[in-house]
Amino acid sequence: MIHSVRLAGVACLVAGLGACASAPTHFHTLVPPSAPLPPAAAPFAIDVLPVGVPPQVDQPALVLRQGATGIAVLDGERWASPLGDEIRGALSADLAARLGTHDVHGLPRGKEATVVRVQLDVRRFDSEVGGNATLEASWSVRGPDGVSAGCASRVAEPAGSSYDSLVEAHQRALGKVADQVAAVVRPVAAGQPATCAAP
Repeated sequence: MIHSVRLAGVACLVAGLGACASAPTHFHTLVPPSAPLPPAAAPFAIDVLPVGVPPQVDQPALVLRQGATGIAVLDGERWASPLGDEIRGALSADLAARLGTHDVHGLPRGKEATVVRVQLDVRRFDSEVGGNATLEASWSVRGPDGVSAGCASRVAEPAGSSYDSLVEAHQRALGKVADQVAAVVRPVAAGQPATCAAP
């Protein structure tokens, strides 16, 4: 009888622990898979500065829009690093691949190095499962000789019905912004005026 009671107690304890166990946490990154650099290396480097993001989405968890005024914070779906760092890392990787160069942010460099600074400030970062991943940002490019350009981008990419597809949509949106930034970096690096693409 005592043995049966002990077994029943252990079973209840195990069942209780199972009930208390939380759902697994999933981590997501905006940084795309690494891609080989183009054969011709650019005669300049880039310095992608820290990225500003709106405070309502500047948190570890994914934040979804719900209707016109609601949001949902997904504690089980998180960014691998702070959102501003994720966006900066993605933009850095995208630009390096498109321009055939590398990001020297935070690294020592010679006085003669040609470095183009890129600053991105995110104004809107909306996530809607089954809707769109929307990115609005202002950004600037400044060359070593003082030539600069200030531009703005707005991109909306269709998102699927899963969190993974939503993050992939944000990756595509950032890739399109990187296309626009790269088109301005090239002439600025050569000391020429650049024209912004329509947002």
